Amino acid sequence: MLNKTRPVASIAINSVALNPVQTTIIARYYALRVASIAENDSGSKPKPGEISLAHHGVLFLDELPEFSRHVLEVLRQPLETGEIHLARASHERRYPAQFQLVAAMNPCPCGHLGDPRQRCQCTASQIQRYQARLSGPLLDRIDLQVEVPALPPEQLTAQTQGESSEAVRERVMAARERQMARGALNSQLSGKALEAACALNDEERAWLAGVLEKLKLSARAYHRVLRVALTLADLQGEPKPTQPHLIEAIGYRQLDRMLKGA
Repeated sequence: MLNKTRPVASIAINSVALNPVQTTIIARYYALRVASIAENDSGSKPKPGEISLAHHGVLFLDELPEFSRHVLEVLRQPLETGEIHLARASHERRYPAQFQLVAAMNPCPCGHLGDPRQRCQCTASQIQRYQARLSGPLLDRIDLQVEVPALPPEQLTAQTQGESSEAVRERVMAARERQMARGALNSQLSGKALEAACALNDEERAWLAGVLEKLKLSARAYHRVLRVALTLADLQGEPKPTQPHLIEAIGYRQLDRMLKGA
């Protein structure tokens, strides 16, 4: 349960790898300011905020577009560098901030855009303003952007058994071992090392270049597509990503395509 006086609930959970992970959950209902994330942004004595408290863990932001644009843009630096830099007149501070960002949002202010069961009540301009709260540079840093449609009642109440957590854990641990055998996790590979690990041939490069041009993806998004494709290959035990892995990785960038009309 979220604490109304301090709008963050930090809990310990177990990941699929069975390692303790610190999870920081931030809801937009408690009038968050930049200080709630970067901490003491207007004060003279900065201290670690929620970004650093989520270090080596998960930072979950609910109803992402409802945060102020300034708060969202604060996330760009730590997502890129793994640290938060706070500068003051007399001194500056750098705090660790290597966290996994997980966020949720509605497709529109009323939440029913694309829902076949309920008609969306928003105007086109309202939808555009709502979605435009997420800047291109911020979206570039979000690797997986997936739409989760509402389930029909019969599917929601079904008792179909999915893949067990134990099986997922084994696959994830095997993929992690392959990455460590390269010398680093995929998220930590330099651009040059990433290109070498992917080892795309000329045909794959030409195809990918055409897709990047069509979707108007940035250089940063290009490298993040490669990281996701390499991870998909690792999960399947493949030595390198192939075109199907690249197609799947690009398919996960749904907000990029939606907001750019591609």
